[in-house]
Amino acid sequence: MDKGFLFSSYDELPNTWDEMISNAAEIRPQYEAIIDSLKKISQEELSKKEELSKQLFMSQGVTFTVYNDNEGIEKIFPFDIIPRIITASEWNFIEKGIKQRIKALNLFIKDIYNEQFIIKDGIVPADLIYSCPNYLREMKGVKVPHDVYVHIAGVDLIRNNDGEFYVLEDNLRTPSGVSYMLENREISKRLYPGILPKNNVRSVSNYPNLLYKKLKELSYKNNPNIVLLTPGIYNSAYYEHSTLARLMGIELVEGSDLVVKNHFVYMKTTNGLKQVDVIYRRVDDDFLDPLEFNANSVLGVAGIMACYRKGNVNIINAPGTGVADDKAIYVFVPEMIHYYLNEEPILKNIETYQLGKPEELKHVVENIKTMVIKKTDGSGGYGMLMGHEATDEEIKDYLATVQKNPSAFIAQPILKLSTAPCYINGKLSPRCIDLRPFALSGKDGIDICPGGLTRVALKKGSLVVNSSQGGGSKDTWVIQE
Repeated sequence: MDKGFLFSSYDELPNTWDEMISNAAEIRPQYEAIIDSLKKISQEELSKKEELSKQLFMSQGVTFTVYNDNEGIEKIFPFDIIPRIITASEWNFIEKGIKQRIKALNLFIKDIYNEQFIIKDGIVPADLIYSCPNYLREMKGVKVPHDVYVHIAGVDLIRNNDGEFYVLEDNLRTPSGVSYMLENREISKRLYPGILPKNNVRSVSNYPNLLYKKLKELSYKNNPNIVLLTPGIYNSAYYEHSTLARLMGIELVEGSDLVVKNHFVYMKTTNGLKQVDVIYRRVDDDFLDPLEFNANSVLGVAGIMACYRKGNVNIINAPGTGVADDKAIYVFVPEMIHYYLNEEPILKNIETYQLGKPEELKHVVENIKTMVIKKTDGSGGYGMLMGHEATDEEIKDYLATVQKNPSAFIAQPILKLSTAPCYINGKLSPRCIDLRPFALSGKDGIDICPGGLTRVALKKGSLVVNSSQGGGSKDTWVIQE
């Protein structure tokens, strides 16, 4: 392998799958074209490309919000200029696995809000469902269009050092990150205008049109009024909300812009009230309807759940879908695939321990330095304990919290996330990554955008890719077969 300035400090991490370099220390075929192109560019030019990407993100207002940062809440989303590249065969495998998983999870949600066969047959414990904070009794027996509860899903995948893809978690409530996927691609087109077509990279730009089509299918009207409901400008994903509304050509509304009248939802306009048919909501269940959930919420719309139950408005994703992406339920997804589809899971789960089971808690405590412990309802990388990084005092304090309510925690072995090359300080350096592909479900089945959001742990040696924890992202290229 040519050790030019790009590779002068590129040292693969031990016992880790490197996306670019094979075990034989050769560049993998899918990376050859981009690396050949990069070798023709000087270090100064590459650094200029990096600076251009920052300027483009700044000018586009591509930000996310960190609420507990003393430096200020608005941050530019870090972007690495070297793409993550996935082969056609790898993508076919990922696509099949995600479709299978979403299909089973959707059947599970339908089942637990209706007949509850999976509980009666002893596959999933009833107390696990009923104690889940995301299980909504208000959804019991509610009929949803085409029996689709999960219209939009983001499934987080990692590749372990065995080269296999594993599902880290399922995001089924209000999955975010798709706007960064779209913006990353636009930046790549500016940085590498001739390389994308040369590499035969599949497009992701059709996502907004595909999403609009799925939303439109939910209404019996030829031209339904579709809106995107946002919590407002202070929400961490507001940039995404405004971007998606603009790209789909629909109204971006807040709760105060909507009103319920005679069990229908209306949007306030300068010409009076206009009926709303479909709501793509980015407001969590608890804040959706102050009459049924959090009475103090000013983010939702009073009476909207009654309209939904009557079929007078469609809400995407369906309320109550969060019960299926709870980390305690994650353990049972392989059984769901067996139970509902009579198939073997294509994508593997990570081995997961339920700390509510004394023998599993004991095993985790005894092996704490090789474990990560998470809250079952946690997200964003918050509230975790990384055993290999924690001090004895931190472990002691965390386990004391676990002992108060062990069922609220799960543990998993600390895996070796695969690494991809990143342009850092003028050279290529490996950093840990994951992948969040986005799946859209509707009456005609499941479509998955060919790519997704590759998140990067920009801190050397870190396994935490969340933007709120210092992570960034890179463009994801799926090669056309």
